[in-house]
Amino acid sequence: MRKKVGTGVADTRTDPRSAASSRTPLRRIVFGLGAAFVFLVLLGLGTWQVQRRAWKLDLIARTDARVHAAPVEAPGPAAWPGIGPDDAYRHVRLSGQFLNGRETLVQALTEYGAGFWVLTPLRRSDGTLVLVNRGFVPGSRRDPASREAGQVAGPVSVTGLLRLTEPGGAFLRANDPAQGRWYSRDVAAIAAARGLSDIAPYFVDADATPNPGGLPIGGLTVISFPNNHLVYAITWYGLAAMLGGFFVYRRFGRRGDSSFGE
Repeated sequence: MRKKVGTGVADTRTDPRSAASSRTPLRRIVFGLGAAFVFLVLLGLGTWQVQRRAWKLDLIARTDARVHAAPVEAPGPAAWPGIGPDDAYRHVRLSGQFLNGRETLVQALTEYGAGFWVLTPLRRSDGTLVLVNRGFVPGSRRDPASREAGQVAGPVSVTGLLRLTEPGGAFLRANDPAQGRWYSRDVAAIAAARGLSDIAPYFVDADATPNPGGLPIGGLTVISFPNNHLVYAITWYGLAAMLGGFFVYRRFGRRGDSSFGE
């Protein structure tokens, strides 16, 4: 019977279980830091949504106050350079004479269906112009001759809401002045296409005061500010709480098993 003779060479192979054990603390640190980072990001997103909600509520309150305030004279040329978001939906009044021959039709979708906004320049006593959105007409009445009674001549007074210009067009549809296709109320582009000068950088949505013949139909301004920030905040905070709870469970739960990250 032969005996197995040793070679005298030491076995330098590392026990896999020993290597894994040595890496466990590093894994715990990496996973812990990663979880902490994600937790802080989720908390930050939730806090940002809370701040956005406060800003949105303030915006809604300020806009509502402007809409329901007594009408004031529409801003004149001296105030035009300063027109901005804080002027949107201001309740204004103006008087003058419509330039009916230079109206522009802008595609619209309203509670009355699809059709057009009728935007007509109004010349004020100082010679300056303001584009007035007189209201909605259905596609079958786009021709001014089909609503002749509403083509008011002579002095008029208009009350409505100041609106900021809408440059460019609508989503995926750019205004095409050359073809007379308008998808947004772009004051500068409409003025250039109609040869209008000394025109205000805003337009006015006329109120619901009936026009002769019933068209255009005014008073259809939609004021809507989506405010889902509370839901978003709860979502982000909820995810942060779930992550925190999971981390605590893996770290201290399971009867003292602290193998988080293994």
